Amino acid sequence: MTHVTIYSDGAARGNPDGPGGYGAIIQFVDSKGQLHEKEFSEGFNPTTNNRMELLGAITALEGLSRPCEVDLYSDSSYVINAFSKGWIDSWQAHGWKTASKQPVKNRDLWERFLKAMAPHNVHFHWVKGHNGQPENERCDTLATTAADAMKGKKKPNTDPLNS
Repeated sequence: MTHVTIYSDGAARGNPDGPGGYGAIIQFVDSKGQLHEKEFSEGFNPTTNNRMELLGAITALEGLSRPCEVDLYSDSSYVINAFSKGWIDSWQAHGWKTASKQPVKNRDLWERFLKAMAPHNVHFHWVKGHNGQPENERCDTLATTAADAMKGKKKPNTDPLNS
């Protein structure tokens, strides 16, 4: 299996009514020691920060063409805790309800996330945002640039607010 590192971040301007965007970077080193990278970003209007955090990670996973060993880094405790603390398993076991019996927000993206990660062996890592980690900072720049590009656009993009 190829080892891949994914960094992702999301941003929203004025939750939940403002524009948002995500940024993600896939990195891997080939057999000759050469580093390869691919960047992803997109903006949506309107959206929430949590949806953008999810879409960054999902888009990068969906960008992998074969099963990989993946280290996924995010500054989103929402994304990381869902897997590292077992929230996702609990939500599924309880019919996509939280411990307080409320419907899980962003279920559509959580289900898409599970499908995207299914062929891979994914390890989740939290990084502190705005702390100088170069790839996290690049993802943040990609996300905020995509969000800012949506400002003033009247027509919503393909991801209407769904939380």
